[in-house]
Amino acid sequence: MKKIAIPSQLIILLLLLVTSCNQKNSDEKSFPGEDLTFPALAQTWDEAMPLGNGMVGNLIWEKNGKLRFSLDRADLWDLRPMEGMDFDKWTFNSVYKHWKEDKYDVVQKEFDSAYSKVAAPSKIPGGALEFDIEKLGKIKEVRLGIETATCIVEWENGVKLTTFVHAEKPLGWYRFENLPEELDIELISPAYNRESEEGHTSQSRNDLNELGYEQGEISKGDHSYTYNQKGWGSFAYQIHTSWEEKGNELCGCWSVSSEFEDWDKMPEATEIVTKELDNGFYSSFDIHKNWWSDYWAQSAVQIPDSLLQKQYYLEMYKFGAAAREDAPPISLQAVWTADHGKLPPWKGDFHHDLNTQLSYWPSYSGNYLGLEEGFLNWLWKYRANFKKYTKAYFGVDGMNVPGVTTLEGEAMGGWIQYSYGQTVASWLGHHFYLHWKYTMNREFLETRAYPWMKDVAIFLDNVSVKTDEGKRKLLISSSPEIYNNSKKAWFAETTNFDLALIRWTYEKAAELARELNFEEDARKWEKILAEWPELAVDPETGLMFAPGFPYDESHRHFSHQMAYHPLGLLDFSKGDADKKVIQNTLDNLEKEGSSQWVGYSFSWQGNLYARAFEGDKAANTLRTFAECFCLKNSFHVNGDQCKAGHSNFTYRPFTLEGNFAFASAIQEMLMQSHSGVIKVFPAIPFEWKDCSFDQLRTYGAFLVSAEKKDGTVEQVKITSEKGQQCLLENPWPDKKVIVESNLSASKQMAGKMLKIDTKAGESLKFKPIN
Repeated sequence: MKKIAIPSQLIILLLLLVTSCNQKNSDEKSFPGEDLTFPALAQTWDEAMPLGNGMVGNLIWEKNGKLRFSLDRADLWDLRPMEGMDFDKWTFNSVYKHWKEDKYDVVQKEFDSAYSKVAAPSKIPGGALEFDIEKLGKIKEVRLGIETATCIVEWENGVKLTTFVHAEKPLGWYRFENLPEELDIELISPAYNRESEEGHTSQSRNDLNELGYEQGEISKGDHSYTYNQKGWGSFAYQIHTSWEEKGNELCGCWSVSSEFEDWDKMPEATEIVTKELDNGFYSSFDIHKNWWSDYWAQSAVQIPDSLLQKQYYLEMYKFGAAAREDAPPISLQAVWTADHGKLPPWKGDFHHDLNTQLSYWPSYSGNYLGLEEGFLNWLWKYRANFKKYTKAYFGVDGMNVPGVTTLEGEAMGGWIQYSYGQTVASWLGHHFYLHWKYTMNREFLETRAYPWMKDVAIFLDNVSVKTDEGKRKLLISSSPEIYNNSKKAWFAETTNFDLALIRWTYEKAAELARELNFEEDARKWEKILAEWPELAVDPETGLMFAPGFPYDESHRHFSHQMAYHPLGLLDFSKGDADKKVIQNTLDNLEKEGSSQWVGYSFSWQGNLYARAFEGDKAANTLRTFAECFCLKNSFHVNGDQCKAGHSNFTYRPFTLEGNFAFASAIQEMLMQSHSGVIKVFPAIPFEWKDCSFDQLRTYGAFLVSAEKKDGTVEQVKITSEKGQQCLLENPWPDKKVIVESNLSASKQMAGKMLKIDTKAGESLKFKPIN
């Protein structure tokens, strides 16, 4: 064979190109999350592969030998008024009177029974698509690719299903390849007017047929199905799917639409699908993938614990699938309503005594405030309903929010101490405050954050009473969910839960008023704050339920610790006195044990330990959560699935708040800023020698990235969005630090605290001088 002479210059050029390509590949960061993979489809709905976009959702599993898509939409609701919610007959004062006169059993019957026994109002399921896969043989792998929010099912004979819920539109796609023969598809309606085939489960005791609907009509086309279901009143919804078959490939699209007389008119599912089919699978998939690429680019974390790393990204995946700016808030199950012939656990509603609040904790440091705005937009939209409720039930001006609500913010009842709690709007106000602190958005402060806080402060002023000593108190007070719904759950003295939220409301209302130069308002709120007592603290056990009631039993809800976390009224940064109270409280929490905890208790405890800079304990408790309180698809299910003695609760109702509080705890371990000082790696375990994070967000609207190698912080990068003063706790307190800026000359700094006045858009890089 004749040899070909290659010029040396060309050889050099080729080597440079290869080196360049290799360098490029090595510089590119691989996606740090891990897919979910299984050898078969899940056999129950709550272990299914979850897809969603905040408005519509899909659970992919197998039922009776068929591949099933459980389809959902966030605004599928039965909105009939709750029985017994007659505020002409029942008000807060009448409840207080019955409590005072030892006739509380009447109150329980009137308020609690309706929620438990009456089917509606409630979130309702949509329907399902089923694919007859019997002839396809054995499944090779089921994969949830969280980077692109795509589920792929592969069979050993080469058949492949790719399915996704579009990131921006209320629809989903499915595409089968290499089919050996025609695939049968069926649309299944919920059992609204037929007997359920399922047995009763935890917190899901009402059959769907109790809603009293006429069974909806399913019409079949050549390659399509349309299901129209009428609900209560003028509510109706539609499911439509259409598909095309070409050779051994089947490709289809589905959508769920809804309508109600008071809502804006939106396209029906048939119109949405028809239009999207014209765009095509690949065009739709490209838009979808770009959204998720942008989502994951918002922030990143890298920790050496593989279990916690995997769980973190699964939580943030679910957050991206469950929240949108223009969708309803994350409810108990979001867009994954139970598909088991019953109403969803706890009716799939909005619980504001913990569940909605915890669900949005990771949005702040995680730099996902665009999705968190859906929660705030919803709260703001229904302010008129909340004020009407406040006047009707409490008989005063100002604003409070029912603790358990429908899609439109109406009261649903339940355990009255919490479903009609007096500080619900205060805890919700914490999210308005956090949004301001993490964005420094002046318009939001003026038009949303302060008006909300002011309305709540007015309500608390009006609903409180004064003692003979001139101090303020609530007539009766509660602490979720201490003593459950018994008469004992009402305390004669203001609980630490209510008191912490009240004191926080007035402190922050004064802060925001002064920020806006409303000096008269600020002085008014500070005067009222001074009239409230201090928190009840036991010298040995720390924060108490209420005066005279120490924390002396295991309980799932850490409501007595609100002042510490999440409110930060007590904090290590405030000195030894606070530190002692916090440490005693945490020690006592350990002493009383976790026998009565549920899953979210462990993820919340991870946050508590992180705030106390106890990284090892934070990591351990989060491992317990991930291993024993989540199903294999990562859904949090309240009870101890390991049955390892972590909790006496072993049941499995699925809710989401525990998942998202877990993600928040990981962020707290890596970075904190709630004290106004940015701390990097404040609560990581000793053995985490190599870890990093990218673009986590802090108070003051800073984006922070930091890397730790071999136990030493390499560098810290901070970008200032709004030009606020930056306070960084020096990661190298014994060294001089060089600070490089894109807008000014480099400078050297030293000391425990590094303080820099920044400009909007300025990027800073902090490195030690060795």
